[in-house]
This record gives sequence, C-alpha cells and structure tokens, in this order.
Amino acid sequence: MKSATSFAAIVGLLSGAADAFWRMECHSRTGLARIDPLVEPNEIANHGHVIHGGSNFGMDTTYADLRASECTSCRVKEDKSAYWTPSMNFIFENGTTVLVPQVGGMLAYYLLYGENIKAFPANFRMLAGDTRLRNFSGPVPDPPKSNWGPEDKTQFALGQKALGFNCLNYAKTPEGSMYRHFLPDKQYMDENCADGIRAEIFFPSCWNGKDLDAKNHKDHMAYPDLVNDGTCPEGFDTRVPSMFFETIWNTAAFKGQAGQFVFSNGDPTGYGYHGDFMTGWDPDFLQTAVNDCTNPSGNIADCRHFTLQTEAEGAKCTFKMPDVLKEDNCAGPADGLCGNVPIQAGPEYASLVQPGDSATPTGGYTPPATTELPPVPTLSYKAPTSAVTDKYGGGISVAAINAGLSQASEVAIAATSTPVVSEAPPFVTSAPVVPEQPQGHVISTSTYTSAGTVYEVAIMEVDITVTVEPTPAARHRRHVHHMHRRDREHGLLGRY
Repeated sequence: MKSATSFAAIVGLLSGAADAFWRMECHSRTGLARIDPLVEPNEIANHGHVIHGGSNFGMDTTYADLRASECTSCRVKEDKSAYWTPSMNFIFENGTTVLVPQVGGMLAYYLLYGENIKAFPANFRMLAGDTRLRNFSGPVPDPPKSNWGPEDKTQFALGQKALGFNCLNYAKTPEGSMYRHFLPDKQYMDENCADGIRAEIFFPSCWNGKDLDAKNHKDHMAYPDLVNDGTCPEGFDTRVPSMFFETIWNTAAFKGQAGQFVFSNGDPTGYGYHGDFMTGWDPDFLQTAVNDCTNPSGNIADCRHFTLQTEAEGAKCTFKMPDVLKEDNCAGPADGLCGNVPIQAGPEYASLVQPGDSATPTGGYTPPATTELPPVPTLSYKAPTSAVTDKYGGGISVAAINAGLSQASEVAIAATSTPVVSEAPPFVTSAPVVPEQPQGHVISTSTYTSAGTVYEVAIMEVDITVTVEPTPAARHRRHVHHMHRRDREHGLLGRY
C-alpha cells in the first residue's frame, strides 16, 4: 500500500511571525564606469562603479531621468532606481589589474522593519559607507546586540557595523551577514572562501521626513540603534524600507595567483566600501508595494503588483557611456586601477583622490606588487546557529549578523500530527526490503523570526512506500510528519 502525508497545516504555526521583505534581483549591470551622479555630478568620478537599475543613468542623472528610463537591468519593470557600489579588482604582482567577476549581479533587499513604513518620495537619494575610511573603531568581533552600550550605538559606530564581507563556502554552514567588517586577506580567502566573497552593506532606514538629500548625502538619514532594526533616533521618526545590498565577487577564480584584491576606490581593507541609491520608483506604486507585498518569502514573484522580466531581458539594458569615458578600461587588463587611483591601506583616513586624467584613464600609476596592510583582527570562519535559504542563496540571516546575537541553538519545531487511518489499517510486516524512498517535494515555505533571526521552513510532501499485510486486528498506523529546514545558506536572502 502506498500512503502520502501532507504537512501544509504546519504553516499555520508560523503565520504572522516574520518581518516582510522583498529581494530585488538585478542580475546584470547597466554598466561599469567612473560615474557617480550623487557624489560627483557632472564630473568624472574618482573611481569606477558597478551600476544596476534604470538605463537613463549618467553623470548628471536626476529622478526625472531615471523615471524616463526605457528599461531596467533589475527584474521588476516598475523599478527604475539606480544602485551602485565600487567594483572589486585583482592586482597581479606586475601591476596588471583586472575586474573580479560578479556572480549574479547584485541583490537589493527591501526589508520592511518598523511601523508605518513610507515609500521613498520622488527625488530621494542616499549614501551608505565612507569611501575614505580605512579602519574599524569598535571591538572585534561585535559584542552581542543585547550588550551594546552607547558607544556601539553612535551613528558612526552603526555605520561601521553596517558593512559585511561574507566568506562563501557552500560546503560549510554559512557565516552570518555583517559578521566581518573588513575584507579578509588573500591567503585567508584562498584557504576558506571556496565560493567567493559577498560584499554587504546596510543603508540607514530612519528618515527626518523632510529632506530628500543632504550635502553629504547622509545627514537626512540615520540608522536605528541595532543597524538593521531597533529604535530610530529623535528627529528621524519616519521609517522607510531598510535597504541592504549584496554583491558576490568570484575571488576564488584567483586562488593560487600572487597579488591582492582591492576595491576601485583604492581600498584593500574593505572599510571604505560604500553604496549609493537614487530612487526611480513612482512613490504611489512603491507605497502600494510596501503595504501589500508582505509575503515573508521575499520572492518578487509573490508580489501581485510587480511586472517581472526575465534575466535575459534585463541583461539587454545598459546605459550610454559618456564620450569622455569611452577610452576608460575599468574592466582591464590595465596598468593600475581605473582612473589611476592610488591604493591607500590606512589605517589613517584616506586622502581625497582626484579623478585621473580622462585622456589617459589608466596606465599612469603602477601599484607595488603587494600593498602592506595594517594589522587587522583575525576572525575565523564562524557560522551562526541558523541561516535562511532559497534557490539563489544569499545574505542576511538578518539579525544573526553577529554570532553572539542570541546564541540561540538550532530551533527545533515539534509538531504533533493527527493519526492517518485508512479503511484497511495497515500492519507493517517484518524485515522486507524497503525500496529507496523518494526525497519528496516542497509544497510550501514559510519564515519566522526568533530572537531577531529570520528562519525559513520548507514544508515537504513525502510519499512513503511500505510493504503491508492488511489485518482487521490492526487499529491504525501513525504516520511521522517530516519537516525539513533548509540550512544551506545562501541567505535570507540570496546568492544569485
């Protein structure tokens, strides 16, 4: 007799327990260029960026320009926003520099923390991180959030904690997001990070409710006191979506090669990693999505308002390269970084780097074989006690971003099932050869939050084949409910 047990009812145990979010998939770049209309409008930017989003992007891009984009490299057609970060490069011993390949472009998470979340208004933009920073001022590793004192909750400290460099090794239990705030050295990556490095940055989500930008592109925003969630400071009471960028860099492609990794802004430490955002959403549409797209799956396909395009369609969307930058070779191979940016390892605050001569965009600067890095803390590969996953894999196990957050052990859910009784109750005979059982298939997924950590549970339907001999004397056979939690990270959120 063949019997099948479905476990969809268990989903009810988890309903209402998770914060909502969606994961904006931007699998392709619109371009790679020394362009930064936020920090250096109408100028050649002093370093290169990988850029995703709306096609109408350039040196003087405005909100109206983005809204007029004919396409987007992201999956949701209504999102014409621009997302950009420094590129990662590898410098060989002879000074030849190449772009490290991205794996799957970039993911931009819209996490809906807090109450009464407001959509980004027209013309809104912001910056996270500091391109000139070359050190970390807090304790390493981060103390548990429950032990954070005032010194951990200054805006400067929170901004430093908002960075992460996740060592990816899919053969191991994944690390938590934002566990490590610096780029590991190459030897460490060669030995531990078989699937690359995921660069992560959290944006502030507390807005002053009036200014669309600030002189430094930061002062109109503030972090809540736990970086990703918590309490907003006085004067920044308006919550906007909490944004989190993830970019996977295939550092493993350079395993065994002599040289070093460095970001395009001349930063080999990672402390100066940063991200830029300019909204290209229609505010009313985005507010509708914020209000309605609360499925804890994070899957953009679960939002009925979004019009999706394929990855192949998004890959066709690029911006027009300005004439003044057409001779740039930011992808390499080239002699030095794009724009002749010098490497500054710190720990001092880096000097302000001026753009290179556009007539000779690369080749005027040859870096040393290896820049000597200042001493950095040693952090082992350390996995959190749990992680959330989906088919793309990825980042934030949101609050287990430091291993000491709660030290909650693996959450075990024990569900007591109702006995399943057939008309002819089976009695299992002794010692038959049981055929190999199928693995089953996922019929539903759900997420829940425990101690600030987001978990995902996959509910599987498993067909169990047994050899039986019907007998009237048998009363019933109790079927075991099998629940499988997918632990292999890629993240709350996703590799791509």
